[in-house]
Amino acid sequence: MCEPGAQEQSFPGGPAEHRGPDSGEALFVVMKNWNLPKCPAVGEWLNKLSDILTTDSYVVVTKNRQINTYGRGKLTLVRYMSSTDAKVEQMFQILLDPQEKGTEKKQKASQNLVVLAREDAGAEKIFRSNGVQLLQRLLDTGEPDLMLAALRTLVGICSEHQSRTVATLSVLGTRRVVSILGVENQAVSLAACHLLQVMFDALKEGVKKGFRGKEGAIIVDPARELKVLISNLLELLTEVGVSGQGRDSALTLLIKVVPRKSPKDPNNSLTLWVIDQGLKKILEVGGSLQDPPGELTVTANSRMSASILLSKLFDDLKCDAERENFHRLCENYIKSWFEGQGLAGKLRALQTVSCLLQGPCDAGNRALELNGVMESVIALCASEQEEEQLVAVEALIHAAGKAKRASFITANGVSLLKDLYRRGEKDSIRIRALVGLCKLGSAGGTDFSMKQFAEGSTLKLAKQCRKWLCNDQIDAGTRRWAVEGLAYLTFDADVKEEFVEDEAALKALFQLSKSEERSVLFAVASALVNCTNSYDYEEPDPKMVELAKYAKQHVPEQHPKDKPSFVRARVKKLLAAGVVSAMTCMVKTESPVLTSSCRELLSRVFLALVEESEDRGTVVAQGGGKALLPLALEGTDVGQMKAAQALAKLTITSNPEMTFPGERIYEVVRPLVSLLHLNCSGLQNFEALMALTNLAGISERLRQKILKERAVPMIEGYMFEEHEMIRRAATECMCNLAMSKEVQDLFEATGSDRLKLLVLYSGEDDELLRRAAAGGLAVLTSTRPSLCSRIPQVTTHWLEILQALLLSPNQELQHRGAVVALNMVEASSKIASTLMESEMLEILSVLAKGKESPVTRAATACLGKAVEYGLIRPSQDGK
Repeated sequence: MCEPGAQEQSFPGGPAEHRGPDSGEALFVVMKNWNLPKCPAVGEWLNKLSDILTTDSYVVVTKNRQINTYGRGKLTLVRYMSSTDAKVEQMFQILLDPQEKGTEKKQKASQNLVVLAREDAGAEKIFRSNGVQLLQRLLDTGEPDLMLAALRTLVGICSEHQSRTVATLSVLGTRRVVSILGVENQAVSLAACHLLQVMFDALKEGVKKGFRGKEGAIIVDPARELKVLISNLLELLTEVGVSGQGRDSALTLLIKVVPRKSPKDPNNSLTLWVIDQGLKKILEVGGSLQDPPGELTVTANSRMSASILLSKLFDDLKCDAERENFHRLCENYIKSWFEGQGLAGKLRALQTVSCLLQGPCDAGNRALELNGVMESVIALCASEQEEEQLVAVEALIHAAGKAKRASFITANGVSLLKDLYRRGEKDSIRIRALVGLCKLGSAGGTDFSMKQFAEGSTLKLAKQCRKWLCNDQIDAGTRRWAVEGLAYLTFDADVKEEFVEDEAALKALFQLSKSEERSVLFAVASALVNCTNSYDYEEPDPKMVELAKYAKQHVPEQHPKDKPSFVRARVKKLLAAGVVSAMTCMVKTESPVLTSSCRELLSRVFLALVEESEDRGTVVAQGGGKALLPLALEGTDVGQMKAAQALAKLTITSNPEMTFPGERIYEVVRPLVSLLHLNCSGLQNFEALMALTNLAGISERLRQKILKERAVPMIEGYMFEEHEMIRRAATECMCNLAMSKEVQDLFEATGSDRLKLLVLYSGEDDELLRRAAAGGLAVLTSTRPSLCSRIPQVTTHWLEILQALLLSPNQELQHRGAVVALNMVEASSKIASTLMESEMLEILSVLAKGKESPVTRAATACLGKAVEYGLIRPSQDGK
């Protein structure tokens, strides 16, 4: 691995730091392979025992169940297996004994059962011991602790095993399993959600490790089982008496299971089936009010979860006919409530429209155009009832999302929102009206020349938002709207500057992001993106600007306070306020609210935070490295790319073993390799190569991981890149990878020009490129002596290149040249003769007389080997 503290190198498009493949006198990487003793897992032992009992002929079971053994040792194994069965039975007896209620013995039995089920062999043992029926009895007790133990054990039984999953559903009943989601106990509901997720995965993926025999021969139709489960989840959505947490869990499962994982998959039949069978049920949840409670119990996150599910379903449609059917079903549902259902029906319809505007906004905009909908929104904003005003104002806010809609509301609804804000008696109404004004005031985005309101009005709105945000007396659901307002207002650079100066507001923002109010995550991420200017921005071509002015076209203008110096100052203030720890908590959130778009926003902020090398230590110390890994592996393509680039920057300037401790360091390789693709920018290619160079210098296992990700062909391609810094970084990476046997085989392959490229690069003018190429030659000639004889064949200038390395004033280049010369002399007396007949003899003699160093020792060893061959004789003084 390279030594820390290397010089910073500039690169077109941004700064980048790098440590070379090796430095000083350290030519090779010294690695330690720690062979830690491993304790065999329970499952491994049970598998071995099972194999002995079923495949070897040491135990014969006769028809009358008498066991004849051919050795006492094998009988011990039979007794061991029997004791395992007895222990499983004993654990169930303890758990089902009413007299053992609440005892420590019962708690240990439940923990042991869960641990045993985590191993595949242990899960099979429980399954064959009539375990599902016994677990059903635990579920029927209604005791939360026993239900948790039963659900967690069932997770182990069903995990990655389709036949056991189908059998479990057959015994317990699909409806029974799904109904557990709706219980009031949150821990039990979440455990049931996890079990259903495992069942869905097993049915979709099939058996990864199946058992032979009749248990593995169950013939099922996975599509049918999936639809039965999904159908029950859809029924649960509108079932009265189900807890709000259970309803949210059902929506979360549908979000994960129904849409296609990739647009490349041509089959979206499951999505179409869910739209036909359950779209109205999803809309019913999205249109339900939390306060006052209606027929359906919902939480503050239910409508947002429904919006996300609707958005996922709409995005999964492939053609206009499918989208038109989606629009028709939504419009028919809204009409059914809007027409003939009185005021309550209109409120329900407007709430559903808000749900659509937060999700598939095309469907929401079409719903707004229905006859009488927009008029009802305006009319209900003036209502004296708080719940009616809340529904109408929220619909008005969401309707202002598009520029076309915003311009209409600016002309017709601004005065109404101002009136609600100034004269409203309830803070819940005033804060929503304020958000509507914020949204309309930011319609110009970052364009400094397009302002909807008078000078100073935006700052006043932002000040009031910060005031409400810091008010602990207001509930989190209402304070969320203050964050929504700031998310829009922070397009204005003046608002950004005031916001980052307000430590109390930043602290309140970060605390709210860590709370149970998950729907605030996107707004927090949006505000941070605006404050760090991490959105995409391209500097306009000056010639095109002049042409636009001449044609009297509008030219966007950047705010003076959005210049890089102001942005860097804001980033440092956010870091000092603890933004990284807040974002780390946001990434850990297991909620559908953490959408791919939200992940992308967080990735953009992380990349902005690590832009300056001096800030990266703070990001790592607060857990930024750990948080970036899931962002780089899941989300939008742009989000993954931004997170991977942030990982590359951290890997370049800090010790990867400290930044990504333990097994986490191996997860970094794949995101870094993804930055080598041609669709990435030159800066991203360059930083990925430098980061991989550092990883390749740590251990052979990491080098093998890089090879498995098929990075070598891409690295070789960049060795031919025209840009000298990319070419140099690729050569440095290949130098460290050359310590792997597989890479050495590539250089030794017949007809390969890889060795020729390294030899030629060793004679280039770029000193850092020469150092990397010569280091690669030193490694290869040390490990593969056969390559020494091929060096004179690849180019006629090989001797001049080697002499130039030895005559270089750079000690590192001299060292590499001396090692290559020593390897060539030791490989063949013929090559040694060629070297001694040239000026190399004089050069080596001079180097051997120098001050004690690795170069002196290598030169002396070369001359000693030549003496041994009889090519030269020592001088009279024995030197």
